Amino acid sequence: MLLPLENLLQDFSKLFFPHYCAGCGQDLKNREAILCYRCQQDLPFTNFFDTANNPVEKSFFGRLRLEHAAASFYFTKDSLLQNLLIELKYRNNKAVGFYLGRILGHHLKNAERFKTIDALIALPLHPKKQMIRGYNQARIICEGIKAVWDKPIIDHAVERIIFSNTQTQQNRVNRWQNMEGIFGLKNPSEIQHKHLLLVDDVTTSGATLEACGSVLLAVDGVKLSIATVAYTI
Repeated sequence: MLLPLENLLQDFSKLFFPHYCAGCGQDLKNREAILCYRCQQDLPFTNFFDTANNPVEKSFFGRLRLEHAAASFYFTKDSLLQNLLIELKYRNNKAVGFYLGRILGHHLKNAERFKTIDALIALPLHPKKQMIRGYNQARIICEGIKAVWDKPIIDHAVERIIFSNTQTQQNRVNRWQNMEGIFGLKNPSEIQHKHLLLVDDVTTSGATLEACGSVLLAVDGVKLSIATVAYTI
């Protein structure tokens, strides 16, 4: 019995354009999938979104006036999640960012504490860094969020005005010092009297989010919450 033409075309496509799990490299039959079932089950969910005073919120206590904060996953070195974020940030795999954003979007949509969010803001990259990378990974995550939680994305209210090198090898004190004056307002009228959700890939020291959040909170009537894909243990 002959296979339907659609199945034949799919098999032909897989032969010349194989599709692999972004976690373990296993061949995936579903070309729309990002992870195999096993890797999906291995994702380290936090369940922070309806929990007040969760670890993400605590990391900003006394530093930034937040309404709420949360992250979808725990981040550890040499983990599945680290591999996914490397795919997103350094291997041009925007599909991974969109996938992680969709998961984050589902968590936000189902959480009572985030119901009053008016708009999303991706943590800005400096134009030079964005030109080198080709995109802002936080903006890709926002697009994934918006696909399941229909909130507008505001792109031009705040900008990164000072170029800085990666923060990953810096200690906490140096990270905070390096953030001074790094962000500036561009179109504050876009965000007046709004509850904004500042979005990034990972919460580590929180220095970059704090610097950007402080600039946003200087605008009249702004309330601020933070959501990231991952939280560093």
